[in-house]
Amino acid sequence: MGGTSGVSAPRAILHCDLDAFYASVEQLDHPEWRGQPVIVGGRPNERGVVAAASYEARVFGVHSAMPLREAARLAPQAIFVPGNHERYGQLSDQVMALFDEYTPLVEPISLDEAFLDVTESIALFGEPEQIGRTLKARVRAELGLVLSVGVAANKLCAKIGSELGKPDGFIVVVAGEEAAFLAPLEVGRLWGVGERTRETLQGWGIRTIGDLAALDVRRLESHLGAFGRALWERAHGLDPDPVVPREAAKSVGHERTFDKDEDDDDRAEATLLHLIESVASRLRASRCRGRCVTLKLRLTPFETLTRQRSFDEATDDARRIFDAARALFRDERKTDRRTIRLIGVSVSALEHADLGRQLSLFDDDRRDRLNAAIDAVRARHGDSAIEPATTRDADRRRRFSDHRPR
Repeated sequence: MGGTSGVSAPRAILHCDLDAFYASVEQLDHPEWRGQPVIVGGRPNERGVVAAASYEARVFGVHSAMPLREAARLAPQAIFVPGNHERYGQLSDQVMALFDEYTPLVEPISLDEAFLDVTESIALFGEPEQIGRTLKARVRAELGLVLSVGVAANKLCAKIGSELGKPDGFIVVVAGEEAAFLAPLEVGRLWGVGERTRETLQGWGIRTIGDLAALDVRRLESHLGAFGRALWERAHGLDPDPVVPREAAKSVGHERTFDKDEDDDDRAEATLLHLIESVASRLRASRCRGRCVTLKLRLTPFETLTRQRSFDEATDDARRIFDAARALFRDERKTDRRTIRLIGVSVSALEHADLGRQLSLFDDDRRDRLNAAIDAVRARHGDSAIEPATTRDADRRRRFSDHRPR
């Protein structure tokens, strides 16, 4: 990873990704489940989607965002659990704190993955490869979890490296060899290449990233505009994006990337509801409320949209947050029917729950007591032990979705 004399040394970027995180935590907390297929998300007969699947479950074709009932058909012998986001959050915080020991430039992507820029950490902790192996060893020894690591001079190659190495992977992409590393890989592994873009490229005879890199960039630009040039640059292993460290918490959010681009709005709304339940619980656990909800959508080919709505009074109530986020989602889907790659939600404009609030009216007090009871039950029995009535509403919509005009 060292530089050439007279030339700036390349960056040293790690992509650290906890393997099958939710399912691995369940196996950690229940040793009798180790080596068995574990599916996180709910019971097998419930409406809803898989949040995570252990590698033993993936052998049967189970993957995240798959309907639970389909997962039950594929792996009827699997152990189905509702999940415990409070526990996952605790372990995630411990992993991120460990990362912070090696560099202040940590960019969390989700609870289970982050980019680390260790360029300036080499003098203290050794070469990037050494830092990556140390992190793998410490995560396993101190937390009992498995970390896959990709090491490269940019975020693109570091992330693809960690993905290729799973499970328990460690791949180093030597600086200057990014294009050669990417060339033999299937073109769908490249950031921004969703199902439709891949079909277009395959129609041109492009199967690998190397095929894409060899294409005349003007042809890509003529068909895909600026996005075409961006794809061409990525195919050559070029990615100047910096690692953006997290700041003091200004919002609480959660997001999920679908394994396959999603075109079912009911399923997307069901996923959104589960994300919001987690966000609301985390707000209450930190004694915070927020005045602004932000919906995040990443649509094919790779465009990210955000839409916001503000509340007159700060809230930590999942129902209010979901009503606002669902309205934003439905407004957007009226005019944009592209398939969904990622959906997320965050609550910002935070304030302490005890500040800036009028003496509670009866309804507010009742809601607070209800939410406290819900949090207690979920902490004991998992996140899916109690679901709001909006879940049943979504279930009724799904029941008749095949007959609804599109």
